[in-house]
Amino acid sequence: MSTADRLFTARFFVMCAFTFTVFVSAFQLYPTAPYRIIDLGGSTAMAGLFLGLLTYASALSAPLTGALADRMGKRRMLIVCSLALTAFALAYGLTSDHRLLLVLAVMHGVFWSGLLSASSAYMTDACPPQRRAEGISFWGLSTVAAIAVAPTVGFRLYEHGWGLLCGVIAVLNLGMAAIAFGLKETAVATRLSHHPATGSALVEWRVLAASLTLFLYSFGYGGLTSFVSFYADANGEDKGLYFRVLAVTVLVTRVFTGRLADRFGTRRVLVPCLLLVVLGLALLAWSGTYPWLVASAVLFGTGFGSAYPAYAAHVLRHVRDDRRGAAFGAILAAFDTGIGTGSIGMGLLVARFGFQASFGIATVLAALAIPYFLLVGQRLLREPEAPPLALPARP
Repeated sequence: MSTADRLFTARFFVMCAFTFTVFVSAFQLYPTAPYRIIDLGGSTAMAGLFLGLLTYASALSAPLTGALADRMGKRRMLIVCSLALTAFALAYGLTSDHRLLLVLAVMHGVFWSGLLSASSAYMTDACPPQRRAEGISFWGLSTVAAIAVAPTVGFRLYEHGWGLLCGVIAVLNLGMAAIAFGLKETAVATRLSHHPATGSALVEWRVLAASLTLFLYSFGYGGLTSFVSFYADANGEDKGLYFRVLAVTVLVTRVFTGRLADRFGTRRVLVPCLLLVVLGLALLAWSGTYPWLVASAVLFGTGFGSAYPAYAAHVLRHVRDDRRGAAFGAILAAFDTGIGTGSIGMGLLVARFGFQASFGIATVLAALAIPYFLLVGQRLLREPEAPPLALPARP
């Protein structure tokens, strides 16, 4: 294997460590923040607003923060966003008003989008094109490993105090900044840095429209993240059970599905994965007891964990290398809008109709992702983006 074909390099593993730290930090906060809001006098619907507002802010800002990462440098963006998240963790720990937590979540979301867009584009720069889906899949295992442990650790820390939890999260975010500081910028540089920063130049509109596929199935994920622990608790089950089974499932299946997508085609992997997401949500709509939670986590984890790498690799075949930050920003916008809508919507639906009906609605939306991708998404991404205009030589 030539050097250009190598996937597992030192930079690859450093980015895996960075992403693991990112999601250990995030998934200690996300499942526990709804409990904190309720403890401070907020309602169930307001508890859902935390993740909802954060992801909406991330979604709205992602097309611009992703493009900004292309222009200012991905490494620099990672450092700035990591330090900003450290400040937000400390602010969360100091506030005792649930309304202020929601205000902070909005600002938090902007820097979260910059962090995710820049890290995704950085990793993609480091992956050989012919092993891109495999690289994204293996890199994503660091996220899954974090999700496997972080919620349980977060709940344990929360039992000893919200301030302690936020302090640990702040330390992790500082660790992220230190890792990013040690990175070298990738060789892929923007060819648009001297072009006017207009909205049409910054935003990958066709990727954004095609990524409604992600919105439709990530709605259920937003509901899961905020309320599956409540659902399990209401049925007398372990609050962290679903996340643990989900994480183990993704760890096992992603090893194979990314390689399959590179070998046989992203479409042939993506569509079955979307179907598994639908089936996993349908099981939650049926019951929230132990066997159904486990079966749902296995099906949903297999589909959800493998769908994103296949979709991202599919998109990256149709965008220029210097637009990867913008492309991931558009992907993140659709993905986070779905998560935010799912979190807020599920909070309202659970309060009015209960858990089962709410997950039933999420199942229907996820089912719509399949025909949308086949009939619309592929057509939007059929042709690669036109090359940029040549820049005049500098004197």
